[in-house]
Amino acid sequence: MTRIIQISDPHIVPYGQMAYGQVDTAEGLSNCIETINRCLPMIGPIDMVFVSGDLTDFGTVEEYERFRALMEPLNLAYRVIPGNHDDIEVMRECFADQPWMPKVGPINWDAHFDDLVVIGLDSSVAEAAHGHLSDETLSFLSKKLEANGGKPTIVMTHHPPILTGIDKMDVQNLRHSKELKAILSSYTGELRLTCGHVHRNIVAPFGNVICQIAPGVSHAVTMDLREAAPNCLTKEPGGFMLHEIRGVITSHYIPVGDYPGPYLFYPDT
Repeated sequence: MTRIIQISDPHIVPYGQMAYGQVDTAEGLSNCIETINRCLPMIGPIDMVFVSGDLTDFGTVEEYERFRALMEPLNLAYRVIPGNHDDIEVMRECFADQPWMPKVGPINWDAHFDDLVVIGLDSSVAEAAHGHLSDETLSFLSKKLEANGGKPTIVMTHHPPILTGIDKMDVQNLRHSKELKAILSSYTGELRLTCGHVHRNIVAPFGNVICQIAPGVSHAVTMDLREAAPNCLTKEPGGFMLHEIRGVITSHYIPVGDYPGPYLFYPDT
């Protein structure tokens, strides 16, 4: 049974800074890694960890080096895709030692396990907040899905193609996604689309597949569904997703942190 973890939107900033002047994102990522390590006896074994974009806030070498240093205690293999806060050329340079990192072009890759394939896609657009999949990326996806032969597959992008009701995020979603919907909907096997970007745990259909948005690890986009609501963050507990194969792809939300328990429901019986 394959189990993978998805973490999203670490937004690591330079040493001594707070994201948006409010959030210690390095502490958030460190707490996430600590939570994963502590939970491993109960939720593991874990085959790999995937980070669905916005590793950094400004896409600098210092931030990527800090991100990698913060990930070192994890002791699990991981892969990343870029988000709108990342710089793909700087990111490529800072992960050049990793065999999965393409030397040129979009940062797309696929990871194969016994009963699951994960396909990571680059939805970033240089100097823009919204997402888009290039023709090269869509062709990469089509070829990889065709080669999978119906094997359960998770396709991961940073930007979700669905509307969430949070206006300031929906204008930044994945644009021109009609072809993506057709490609995913035509796949004959079990398939899940997983994303980040919104910093909230949200699920909605996309064509005939499920789209699962992962929470951020340190802060959330404020849950404000009013029209023209301001673009705000809320210091809610971070979280991450555990995806596993149980005949179908099953996803669990796990909050970051250490909480009281476990307690037996009926200790005297």
